[in-house]
Amino acid sequence: MKVFKFGGASANSIDRIKNIANILKQYEAEKIVMIISAMGKTTNALEKVAEAFYADKKNEALQLFGVVKQQHLTTAKYLLVTHYNKCAAQLNDYFTEAEWLLHDKPVKDFDYYYDQIVCVGELISTCIISYYLNEVGIKNTLLDVRDILKTDNNFREATVNWEKTIELSSAFTNQVNNLIITQGFIGCTDDNESTTLGREGSDYTAAIFANILNAENVSIWKDVEGVMNADPKTFPNAELITTLSYNEVIEMAYYGAQVIHPKTIKPLQNKSIPLYVKCFLDASLPGTLIHNKNVQNLPPIIVMKQQQVLLHLKTMDFSFVGEAPMARLYEIFAQLSIQPNLIQTGAINVQIGMDDKPEKIEQFAATAAQIFDVQIEKDLQLLTIRHYNENLLEEMTAGVEIILQQKTKQTVQVLFK
Repeated sequence: MKVFKFGGASANSIDRIKNIANILKQYEAEKIVMIISAMGKTTNALEKVAEAFYADKKNEALQLFGVVKQQHLTTAKYLLVTHYNKCAAQLNDYFTEAEWLLHDKPVKDFDYYYDQIVCVGELISTCIISYYLNEVGIKNTLLDVRDILKTDNNFREATVNWEKTIELSSAFTNQVNNLIITQGFIGCTDDNESTTLGREGSDYTAAIFANILNAENVSIWKDVEGVMNADPKTFPNAELITTLSYNEVIEMAYYGAQVIHPKTIKPLQNKSIPLYVKCFLDASLPGTLIHNKNVQNLPPIIVMKQQQVLLHLKTMDFSFVGEAPMARLYEIFAQLSIQPNLIQTGAINVQIGMDDKPEKIEQFAATAAQIFDVQIEKDLQLLTIRHYNENLLEEMTAGVEIILQQKTKQTVQVLFK
């Protein structure tokens, strides 16, 4: 058993969907579970639908959703001939599932509606690709991952119910076809309400099924050669890293490198399942192998995060920042599902750097204000360099106003304007 994951970039055009078929033809004798994301920028488009719906702009939400519908029906028309009618009928079932909700009035939290609406992106992309592959002679079985991957009801950041998912996963191993297609990123509660696993959660889905099915390996197909030491869109001289350890990749993901979803590594590492990051534009390239062995002499790994905020917290009565206030801060992080990017403590103050998610920042500041005086500094950037050297650090921070800097032997983080 092998697990393949194709992201949105690998399905954002007719030619790229056809290329998925070309890749699969090289693995015809293999048993494969294929995880697919929403096409292109569909998730972003559906997020706008959810926002309009929650703002009680029903007509706008339906209009925006209509654009998504038409785009996918057009894609299906270009790809399909004999299978088009069956595909369109199944797509309409998914569309109706969302539209039924959009005609309602929002009475629950935004995150609930976000998951019900956004999950449609994965369902319709897998539907089209499954029918296309069948049409070109690549037999496959399409499964709704919500029938198998069960989660709690922490919408937008759902936690997997491993016991229930393992129990239901026999559906995978009992299929006749060698190729099984299902969705990444989404799951389902015991009450049949759709959930999502966090942005870019399709990688995590691939790792979950690899772990459960004891896969030989996982391949994540991307539009780059493999894992680079920096984002090539920002740093044109970024270089390919051919081999990495699980430890290094989980550190990279933790600091915000957009290579692998942070939760992906644990299910693979626990069973020593190798992970390949491969280039879907040229499947002959070796890509990057990620495994259990340590790798020496890595180049500096650079991660740049935009839209950062720094919260300055100061005790109101000039008391020390001790165990009780810090424990309370971590309680607030857990309640709001916030992952701080850095924390600096002093005698009577704490500084916390995090992603600028306005709603969560507002809630955090309001709650923390019960025990701290809170000031917020916005429009910052966060630079992280692993395996840094002083020359590179000087070069990358030349001419900027450094607000906060933290260093260990291996990693430096700089928050700056």
